[in-house]
Amino acid sequence: MEKILVTGGAGFIGSHLCDFLITKGYNVVCLDNLLTGSKKNIEKLLADPKFEFIEADVTKPIGQITNQISYIFHLASPASPIDYQNHPEETLLTNSQGTINVLNLSKESGAKVLIASTSEVYGDPLEHPQKETYWGNVNSFGPRSCYDEGKRFSEAATYVFLHKYDLDARIVRIFNTYGPKMQKDDGRVVSNFISQALTNSPINVDGDGSQTRSFCYVADLVEGMFKAMFNEKTKGEIFNLGNPDEYTIKELAEKVLKLTGSKSEIKYSGNFRKDDPMRRKPDITKVKSVLGWEPKVGVDEGLQKTIDYYRTT
Repeated sequence: MEKILVTGGAGFIGSHLCDFLITKGYNVVCLDNLLTGSKKNIEKLLADPKFEFIEADVTKPIGQITNQISYIFHLASPASPIDYQNHPEETLLTNSQGTINVLNLSKESGAKVLIASTSEVYGDPLEHPQKETYWGNVNSFGPRSCYDEGKRFSEAATYVFLHKYDLDARIVRIFNTYGPKMQKDDGRVVSNFISQALTNSPINVDGDGSQTRSFCYVADLVEGMFKAMFNEKTKGEIFNLGNPDEYTIKELAEKVLKLTGSKSEIKYSGNFRKDDPMRRKPDITKVKSVLGWEPKVGVDEGLQKTIDYYRTT
């Protein structure tokens, strides 16, 4: 069976992708420097002969340790606001030099490559919902710019390699994703709210809770990434991957309270974070049409699965 490299494979999404690929029968090489990933996420795979873990930094040369690779999923990067603001330089380098290294490996090996981008390339959007053709409204000089602009650079680099070297590359823009294996203290809104609710602590909401997000369960996302890599006619394409069901943050907090049976109170800060998008919702018309993909797990079901995981870890 062909061999697949997953950079950032010990992270939240990357570890779920590794699980999925192993069940499909592929040989998987997981490369991660464990800056924000964790061996705990992949511990069940470590004894599998089809799985190999390499602790390494994608910003360093990687070609000599990844022979006979047929496919590359490039997921390496801090992704939560706390992580990328705690590691801004590493975030910039992973999405710039790290992406260049991955693209060069693809060029040298002939491997198909999927670059994981983000809905953050749309910034605080003036278009709603966001289509793949939207160029975004992004602050290049602010607390989120290391991530937002790092991902925009990775997309630009992919374009260059695609057109200069005819690379078999595609990009997915990942919208808010949640599920088991999310770190409880990673600063994402779902993990924050569940952790606070399970300890009956105040649920802290930025602003007045009117900002919106759309929440995609991780199993749905992984299936979308797989289809983007392995379906025909995806070379040179960009796909939004996310759940188009839109909720206010206030509604999310209320759902978490109900599902956990928590006694927590919702507390509103009255202040919004700098450059935090006020609305976020993917237009998934393209990915539905080209790949036949759309999310299957509703937010109540997905939240319950995540809550159950947090209760047992």
